[in-house]
Formats: sequence, C-alpha cells, structure tokens
Amino acid sequence: MNNTIIFFICLLFIYGCSFNKNSKFWTASQNITEEKKLDYKEIFIKEEALKKELNANVLINLGNLFNNNSKIRNYFNNDGRLNFNAVLKKSSRYKFSKIKNFYQFEPKISFAGKNIVFFDNKGSILKFDEKSKLIWKKNYYSKSEKKLKPILQLANDGSTLVVADNIAKSYALNLNTGEKLWSKNNLAPFNSQIKIYKNKFFIVDFSNTLRCFSLIDGKELWNVKTESSLIRSQKKLSMVIIDDSLYFNNSIGDISAVNINKGELLWQLPTQSSVIYEAAFSLETSDLVTDGNTLFFSNNKNQFFSVDLETGSFNWENKVNSNLRPSLVGNYIFTVSIEGYLVIIEKNNGNILRVTDIFSGFKKKKREKIKPVGFVIGKNKIYLTTDNGRLMIINIKTGKINSILKIDNDKISRPFVLDKKLYVVKDNAIIKLD
Repeated sequence: MNNTIIFFICLLFIYGCSFNKNSKFWTASQNITEEKKLDYKEIFIKEEALKKELNANVLINLGNLFNNNSKIRNYFNNDGRLNFNAVLKKSSRYKFSKIKNFYQFEPKISFAGKNIVFFDNKGSILKFDEKSKLIWKKNYYSKSEKKLKPILQLANDGSTLVVADNIAKSYALNLNTGEKLWSKNNLAPFNSQIKIYKNKFFIVDFSNTLRCFSLIDGKELWNVKTESSLIRSQKKLSMVIIDDSLYFNNSIGDISAVNINKGELLWQLPTQSSVIYEAAFSLETSDLVTDGNTLFFSNNKNQFFSVDLETGSFNWENKVNSNLRPSLVGNYIFTVSIEGYLVIIEKNNGNILRVTDIFSGFKKKKREKIKPVGFVIGKNKIYLTTDNGRLMIINIKTGKINSILKIDNDKISRPFVLDKKLYVVKDNAIIKLD
C-alpha cells in the first residue's frame, strides 16, 4: 500500500515539473541561432620554399680551397671541395643482383683503398678491385633472412668491416678475407650511418636509440635513448664526431650531443614543435655536417639551421627546403633545394649569396616529378644526381649547367669520388665514370 502511494506521488511530481511550461526542470523551447562565421587565422603558417633565383649573376670564386682530409670527410660528413676534374667520358660497371625497392634507401659505398665494398639483393657482401673484378663474396644470412631482402649499412677502418641492417643484425668481417669475426642481434632494426672511432662503433636504430658497440667483439658498451616516433622514417639518420663528442639526429628532428667515453647526454636540441606530430612523421633531415665548431643541417620543412656545438643553441635559421647533405667550402655553404635550386649561403651569418635554378631546362610537368639526390663539389664543377638517373654537371663560378649525362632511367645514388673517378650506385650495379 505504501509503495503504491509513493509511486503516485512521484508520478505527479514528474508530471508537474516536466510538462508545465512554467516549470524550471525543463527549459522552454527556443530557436537555435546560427553562429556567425569567424575569420580564423592559421597558427602555424607553411613557409614558402625558394622558387626564384637570387643574385644569379654573382660569380663565386673558391680559390685554392680543397678538402683532401679523409678525417674531415668521414667524421665531419663534409665532402667540401675535392681536387677532382675528370672528363667523365668512359664508364664501367660492378654488377650484382638487383636490389628491390632501391628508391627507398640511401646507399653508401664502403671504400677500402682502391677497392670497393657493397652488397646485393640477398645480403651478400661483395668486394671488388679497381678493375671491377670480384675479390670475394660472402653471405651470412639464413634462408628466411635472405627472403627479407636486408638493406645493409657498411663502414670500415681499413681492417675490419662493420655491417648493420634493417632486420636488426650487426656483424663484423675481416676486410681482407671476408671472414666473419662476430655477429649480434639488436632489439630494433638499424637506420643510420655507422661511425668507427677508437675501437668502438656507433649507430642509431629505429627506436631512436644511439648504441655504442665494441669493434672487437660486438658487445654493447652503452646506449642513449631519445624520444621514439610512432612511424618509422626511411630517411637515414646521421652523426658527426669531434674529439670525444658525438652529435646525432633522430627521426623527429632532435639533435643530441653525447660524451663518447661515458655515454652521457651533454645536451639536446629539438628542432620541431612536439605539437605538430603530422609534420614530424614526414620529416626528412639532411646529413649533419660540421666545421668543428658549428653544426649545419637542413630539412624538407624549409629550414636550414646553424647550431653552436658547445652550447647546443641556434646561431641562425634560414628558409631553404633541402634534405640533401650540404658541403662547406671556406665561408660558403653549398646545398640544393628539393625544388632544384642551387643555394650558396654565408656560413657565419646565414645570408643567402646566390640562388640558381638548375632545373630550368626541364619542362614544368616533368620538373615537378624530378628530385635531386646528392652532389659533390669538384675543382670547377658540381656533380649532382637526380632520381630519374641523370648526372648534372654545374659550373661553380656561374651556377649554370655545363652538361647532363644520362646514367639510367631510375634513381641513382649521390656521387662518390675516389682516385680521380666518380661512382654512382643503381639498383643492380655500381657505375664508375672517368
């Protein structure tokens, strides 16, 4: 009986509150007014890349500035200006089995005196002499690993060849015989340059961790972890070594300085906003290059940086859109933008001295599909490769095109110079030009 009374009281209460137009339980119905459109402004404005020439008639004279120091080329990543002025009329090939998805990676030839070391589609390591004759061929992968088509990074110190791959293996070979010295497995695949220094070698893996290994037995000595990315970038990461300090980048644009002896982080400098994750996923940074006091690098987000190595602070930033390794010659920085412009910058203050359109000879529709791959600076000319298999020869003084050589129809690597000869890599051969 009591429950029935309570039920009717509740029903009357709900009726009185809900459906009475004067009730405060429900508000009266009303028309919804349309919000006026606001004039929104972008917080992060996309910078426009260079798309016109600047001071195109300015002549650049490099005098007698040459870089014949192998330490600077290796540890500083600075090819500089080489005393190289070949005619490039003859070519020969070092052939190997075709590398699948060659266009996705950045190959580097490992030179051993006048010999060259590279790899093929199944992870076989090949050593050729200067006449393209195969000295030895070694493969230390299982059948299942060969099916993965491993991509190898190579480095040597004249006696030991270090190999690291994208299936998380590292190993060392006797450079003379090709015999395996040791082999190790890593937690993550590798994706960077390899630097050998004082019986140690250094490499960064896909988790953005810098790892230091013993060259003698492959034992990990220390590691430095940086912030990892959700998406793996195919762009190879880079590092430079100055005395006992190592500087490296990771896939989200952070630059880190590490003490080699202790494995301690000295400083870290973010170059990208942590808020803009989408931009970080597509980030492609050039190789780091140094003159011993300053770090220089650029990216495909229209940024070129100069960083003080002692403090880890920016000296200057300029708007150059490039993921290619720059070259330092005296007080000049040379680079080529993704859009096909040769850019020369003053090293100390970041002022752009000259911009030359070196893709002007390509038709507009074709031009948009062509990307520069890499370049080296010779005595009087710049040698630039493209992803449609062309080698462009550019006059340093004027920035004008001397000639364009057709090497292939698909991507070729950046050029390498050794003993007055120029080398480029394609998907099934190394091509030597002299």
